[in-house]
Amino acid sequence: MKRYASFFAALILIQFALPGVIEAKVADYPLQTKYPNIMLYQGEVPKKVIALTFDDGPDARYTPKVLDVLKKYHVKATFFLLGSRVKKYPDVAKRIVEEGHAIGNHTYWHPQLTKTGIDNMKWEIKRTTKEIERATGHHTSLFRAPYGALNDKLVKKIGDMGYKGIGWSIDTNDWKELPTKKIINNVMNYAHPGAITLMHSAGNWTLDLSGTVQALEKIIPRLRKEGYEFVTIPEMWKISHP
Repeated sequence: MKRYASFFAALILIQFALPGVIEAKVADYPLQTKYPNIMLYQGEVPKKVIALTFDDGPDARYTPKVLDVLKKYHVKATFFLLGSRVKKYPDVAKRIVEEGHAIGNHTYWHPQLTKTGIDNMKWEIKRTTKEIERATGHHTSLFRAPYGALNDKLVKKIGDMGYKGIGWSIDTNDWKELPTKKIINNVMNYAHPGAITLMHSAGNWTLDLSGTVQALEKIIPRLRKEGYEFVTIPEMWKISHP
């Protein structure tokens, strides 16, 4: 699922290039600048808060392990869920909500929406919403596009549908099966107030995300030592839109 082709990697680098540790600013994200009431890539905040987010779950291998680490450190995160996997693992999706984490819609089949178009996006969102509500009893107004691939028309439609589009300002690249130390560095070297980190709690059945789980054990205490407070995306949104 996350073994992206070079085209997608280039797309991410072009549209969501990592900001500097100190110079991180909302202006680095044109869609957030243009549609501040719809899009959020990083929070506009005066204090050290950071949001951990996890894509492509749930599954029965890594999502429970990620949840175990978050529970150990009393951290609430945000999970962007695939409808097809919520249907397959409803109990894990339910656990995410029961343990106090926020959830978001990440489409049903993980298409590149800039290629499949508005009608497909509407179907993907609505189908996933049904599966999430069936499994958890909760509705989410958060949406993250696969690969972060969006354009103006898609963003406007996301807003029309009553959703908030969520991107990220720190990409851990954990889907590349990076060593634990590298994943840790990808977070710690770019941490900034209002950061939204992209990690994964599931992936292709051959994908090894053990590095993500192990890195999370180190990242949380290190960020806390540096004075960071962990928030969910709904909390980050409220801080950024007082």
